[in-house]
Order: sequence, then structure tokens, then C-alpha cells
Amino acid sequence: MEEGEILEVKASDPGFTKDIGAWCDKTQNTLIETSFDDKQKAFIAYIQKGIKDTKRQLINPMQTSEGKEGATMVVFSGDLDKAIASFIIATGAASMGKPVTLFFTFWGLNILKRKNKPKIKKDKIEKLFDIMLPKHTNQLGLSHMNMGGMGAWMIKKIMKKHQVDDIDTLIKNAIDMGVKIVACSMSMELMGIKKEEFIEGVEIGGVASYLGAAEDSGLNLFI
Repeated sequence: MEEGEILEVKASDPGFTKDIGAWCDKTQNTLIETSFDDKQKAFIAYIQKGIKDTKRQLINPMQTSEGKEGATMVVFSGDLDKAIASFIIATGAASMGKPVTLFFTFWGLNILKRKNKPKIKKDKIEKLFDIMLPKHTNQLGLSHMNMGGMGAWMIKKIMKKHQVDDIDTLIKNAIDMGVKIVACSMSMELMGIKKEEFIEGVEIGGVASYLGAAEDSGLNLFI
């Protein structure tokens, strides 16, 4: 878009009207108007690219008070609900122009497994881990009220009903937006997980990879 052009955005999420104002402030764009359309059952916002009032002073959205631009997350949990939250926060930060790194370790590695993985030679212990661990995102359970998989099935149905992207779409969106996905090499060795089992776009790194990214970040989370 060119400076001064206006974009119309429609969303079904009730939190959109508050979020879009925060997004405009942080990205130095102007929120002109928000409303709710009963016929379309949609929240509507009109956004002008750039700052309408040139005298208005804004903090650079790419910097915190310490001048640290990025956002990092350690994704330790392999629970479906926590995986969804991780990628929603990651894409939200990326949409504000932040460089984002997600560091997956231990149970979080299961989130990155591809559905159609190739045959891989493993020893007995590694094969046992394969049997006990989720094979891909469709087998991830909830942290609460999983009920043998019924809770996860219910959450997926509700997400589809309310047009919320599923976990696989959230992961793809994050990678497409430049979010860096790093798998912990040490955890991979301990749990018998091979690089070939992961989806495309996953990098392999150690704790120094995470700490290096964390050093340059103003936002650090452990999920």
C-alpha cells in the first residue's frame, strides 16, 4: 500500500477492535474507525497507512526502552492448547515487525513432526519413544480436560466453527511470516527424534542459539 491509502479489515473475533488499535500504534499506522456490521456479523476497521498527524510522537515499534527488538519463546510443552497459544503470540509479534524465534525442546518437539514422515532407522529405545509420543499435531492432547482425546476433538470443532485457524495453518503462517523455528538438538538426541521427522522450515540448534536470540529480545516467554 502507498502512504495515505485506506484498508478495510473485517474480522469475527470480538477482541479485534482492541487489538487493531494496539497494532496501529505499534506499526505507526492510523486507525480511522471501527464498527460492527449486524448483517455480516463482522467487526470492521478502516486503517490509513502512515501517521495522520505528523506532529504525533511515537516510540519506534521495533524497539523497547532498552533498544531490544525481538521476541523469543521456549516451547517446552507438547499440549495442543499451549501450541496454539505459542503460534498465535508468535504471528502477532511478527505482524508488529518483530523478529521472532521459537525454541522447541523436549515435549514441544512433537509439535514439529510431519504427518507423512519417511522410514527412519532407530534403535529399541528410540522406537519405544515413537510408540509413546504423539506422532504429529493431530495426536496432541490438551493440558486440561483432554478426556482421552475428546477434549482436543471438541476444541478443534469449536475452532473450525468460529473460523480460527487450526494448528497446522498457524504453524505455516508463522513460517511464512519469517518466524524462526528452532529444534533443540540435545532434546532430539535424548528423545530419539530425527531431523527427517520434522516439517519443512525447522532449524536445528543448541541452547546457545536460543540464548543468542534471547539476548536481543525485549520479550521472552517459556511455554
